Amino acid sequence: MIVRTLQDIVGTDRDVDGGNWSSRRLSLADDGMGFSMHDTVLRAGTETHMWYKNHLEGVYCIEGKATLEDKATGEVHEITPGTIYLLNDNDRHVLRVEEDLRVICTFNPPVTGQEVHDEDGAYPLLTVDDQPEPA
Repeated sequence: MIVRTLQDIVGTDRDVDGGNWSSRRLSLADDGMGFSMHDTVLRAGTETHMWYKNHLEGVYCIEGKATLEDKATGEVHEITPGTIYLLNDNDRHVLRVEEDLRVICTFNPPVTGQEVHDEDGAYPLLTVDDQPEPA
């Protein structure tokens, strides 16, 4: 059994600042759950282009306001507390944040915590074996 709190994560290497967002990685690949789970805050006034071509992502909004644009269709959705969106087809999308947006995200396959967005807005597909050895 694994039990941790958000406060256990804040200020550690699982607390990642991506510029437009801050992501607290609650669960990662090395937990062996088959998914990773993140508590993420996207900053008001930002626009983030993403395309998780190697991962499926589920996002549940618990605070804030944003719009989500599906780059394939041009369709725009309002994201507010209680909204979930599922990127079930590796969807290219743009998130435009009006008010700080706090979301809970899950990734399948799970991320390792070492990923950073590339030029496409995607994470590379890494496994636990790709992580650097502890110092």
